Amino acid sequence: MAAGSVVGVVVTMNRREQLADSLKIIAAQTHSVDHLIVVDNGPEQSASDVVSGYPLPHTYIASHRNLGGAGGFALGMLHALAMGADWVWLADDDGRPGDENVLSILLSEAEKRDLAEISPMVVNIDTPDKLAFPLRRGLTWKRSSEELGVDFLPGIASLMNGALFRASTLDVVGVPDLRLFLRGDEVELHRRLVRSGLPFGTSLKTTYLHPDGSDEFKPMLGGRFHAQDPENEFKRYYTYRNRGYLLSQPGMRKIGALEVLRFGLYFVGVKRDPKAFLQWLKLVRQGRNEKFFRFSK
Repeated sequence: MAAGSVVGVVVTMNRREQLADSLKIIAAQTHSVDHLIVVDNGPEQSASDVVSGYPLPHTYIASHRNLGGAGGFALGMLHALAMGADWVWLADDDGRPGDENVLSILLSEAEKRDLAEISPMVVNIDTPDKLAFPLRRGLTWKRSSEELGVDFLPGIASLMNGALFRASTLDVVGVPDLRLFLRGDEVELHRRLVRSGLPFGTSLKTTYLHPDGSDEFKPMLGGRFHAQDPENEFKRYYTYRNRGYLLSQPGMRKIGALEVLRFGLYFVGVKRDPKAFLQWLKLVRQGRNEKFFRFSK
């Protein structure tokens, strides 16, 4: 591939309409993606015809085993590196770049600041002045884009929603861990990026649109603390199990004890559900012990 080449990686599963919207705006970027890789975790409802309509060079990979977001991105990123990409641009199928200038701005900012990775600001797809996910800064939570500033946020990035990596960065930090399947894989990669010492961050000059994810974060003590409580058993399983693994890793161990207090307060003091707290403890312990079994009822 040519010097400075950008390969996009999108992971999808049974979201044909959202994928089509995402590919449309990716194809319209003022700085074109040199090649697009789409990993389809749900080929029983194949998105191959959606991808075939993408007007620029592309590769469709049908995974006949659901690799989750972690495995799907790992497969796509390794494929991009094997193709000779200098930059790897990540996108999920339920979101899309905010406009046609996102990639151009990210590349410009990364070069100007000599960054190993740069992300756009991830905002609510329905109300773009609000963040798609609340961001904690110290003891306060930021929920709107204007609270973050207008230029650059160092050392913080959302890594699967519009993140742009140098290929050399992935040599150092690797790709997402297949074992995590989904939930927490992005945080774990972020942990590796922090520990590498490489410079990275979020450009506040551009956005990536994503469905609102703030409803999972339940406020406590007047909003000073939050606890993540996903909507269903499947998501709770992977969220809490993977969190247990994350909190046992270098760079995150100090907050492990605080997590027990925080979730104990939420499940027992706020939700009044001690059984849910015991289940949380069980899943956290399972992750800490690296028992990465798939969810089953």
